[in-house]
Amino acid sequence: MKTFELVAPCHFGLEAVLKKEILDLGYEISQVEDGRVTFLGDAEAVCRANIGLRTAERVLLKVGSFRAETFEELFDRTKALPWEEYIPPDGRFWVTKATSIKSKLFSPSDIQSLVKKAIVDRLKDIYHIQWFEENGASYPIRIFLMKDVVTVTLDTSGDSLHKRGYRKLSGKAPITETLAAALILLTPWRGDRILVDPFCGSGTFPIEAAMMAAHIAPGMNRSFVSQAWEGLIPAREWEDVYEEAREEVDLQIETDIQGYDIDGGILKAARENARLAGVDSLIHFQQRDVAALSHPKKYGFVITNPPYGERLEEKENLPALYRTMGEQFAKLDSWSEYVITAYEDAETYIGRKADRNRKIYNGMMKTYFYQFLGPKPPRRSRPLSDGDRI
Repeated sequence: MKTFELVAPCHFGLEAVLKKEILDLGYEISQVEDGRVTFLGDAEAVCRANIGLRTAERVLLKVGSFRAETFEELFDRTKALPWEEYIPPDGRFWVTKATSIKSKLFSPSDIQSLVKKAIVDRLKDIYHIQWFEENGASYPIRIFLMKDVVTVTLDTSGDSLHKRGYRKLSGKAPITETLAAALILLTPWRGDRILVDPFCGSGTFPIEAAMMAAHIAPGMNRSFVSQAWEGLIPAREWEDVYEEAREEVDLQIETDIQGYDIDGGILKAARENARLAGVDSLIHFQQRDVAALSHPKKYGFVITNPPYGERLEEKENLPALYRTMGEQFAKLDSWSEYVITAYEDAETYIGRKADRNRKIYNGMMKTYFYQFLGPKPPRRSRPLSDGDRI
């Protein structure tokens, strides 16, 4: 089976998390750059990556890469790529996005139109037709220019991978599913440990955690544009990977995952989202102010995305809010707390310097992932095996 170069974009600052996910799937990494990881895989890898990666934004199939400093070079080198190996005569294709960074060619609209024209010219010569009906499967194309190096890709995902299919309702400033999953994976939390989100909003952190605990693949309940690419990816490959994902699900596990929010209306949305994700039985949602944050057990995790004052009137409330958070964290003295926020004075009002602080770009917004680490729980005693008994 043919081996492809596959490019998985992700949030800036979270490349290492995505790299580990890809390695865990069993694929070889060929390159790690700011905001994307490139790896090698066959048609099955396209299916596995789309269905199984929690932190990638999409999965792109690399058609080619070359240097271009002029539009003439861009046209000629795009046309030289073997497009007929990917797009059939009835394929519907368009350049859905062009991104240029530190390159001489910088107009996205000009790049898009020229690349489309180059592909049309190539396929006219190959298929000996002058007009393309484009009434078949869709082949969205994405172009990246970085320091005059052009990378040409086909988007195998279609809708971004953060669209798991469960979030029909959300509150203001929701965190994306892919970012929430990446932040959870940055912590030592595992499905048999306690997790509380005191600002859960529409439930993204608790739902992503519950999906991890139950081994629910993030793309298991959605479709992908490349499912129609039968010339490249046989339908049987998709069927096998979906079936394998379904067999992995375990909803009988015991969890202690809780989501609190002061807004009863948004909690109703969170419960519905959890139901659509198939994890409503694994999460306890409750209307509760952060001032009432508490838990009777030790060694839990708080992972949360509190307000950070996008509007002026909200900014005035932030010192008191973060001070309250700090007071409640102090009471959970054996816990670890993880807070993502754009609020620059978070540590000041929480009243404690973070043990670790990671800068992460949420879209164009610079945020900080503050990590307040608690003590490690004592090791669980290992039950005696037959070989240990005298």
